[in-house]
Amino acid sequence: MQNIRIEWDGPYSLFDIGYDEKEDKYLSKKIEFLNDQKKDMGVYQIYGQHPVYGSNVLLYIGKTETQTFAKRLSQEFWQYNSDYKNIQIYVGRLFGEYQPSDKEWNTMINIAERMLIYAHSPSMNSSNIQNIFRDKRKLKEFENIRIFNYDNYRSLMPEVSGELWIKEFENFKGVYGDMEG
Repeated sequence: MQNIRIEWDGPYSLFDIGYDEKEDKYLSKKIEFLNDQKKDMGVYQIYGQHPVYGSNVLLYIGKTETQTFAKRLSQEFWQYNSDYKNIQIYVGRLFGEYQPSDKEWNTMINIAERMLIYAHSPSMNSSNIQNIFRDKRKLKEFENIRIFNYDNYRSLMPEVSGELWIKEFENFKGVYGDMEG
């Protein structure tokens, strides 16, 4: 079993990462926050207004790999949400007992993002959700993975286990064993 541990931090606003309302763009000279190449990469959550689900709901889960949180988030157009002034961003940084290689770290980020999307179904991640549902074989990579969310993980479950989503109930007997016979 591989454990992926994520420490969540936030909330942050679009203004925290350099959005300038008057200019209607992100000003690169203001983007110093969440922009450290050594530590500001991982997965993130976006909360805000949704026309069906209401305000202050989980809208999106994303990832960064080679970009910082500030750089990636400035590319996503959240400023066009009807309630953009109340967008809340939570960033998640992986941590563990040892420093993984870049390749292993990227694999962990990719798996963490897909598992969190699959388990929580944020409304703005619909294409990623459909992609996974269409090809159940993609779920097999989650089978031996557990994600632990720490600190400000907001609406996410504290633990997401691949086994929960992969194992089929038919493979198990009921609580009292085989009832036949």
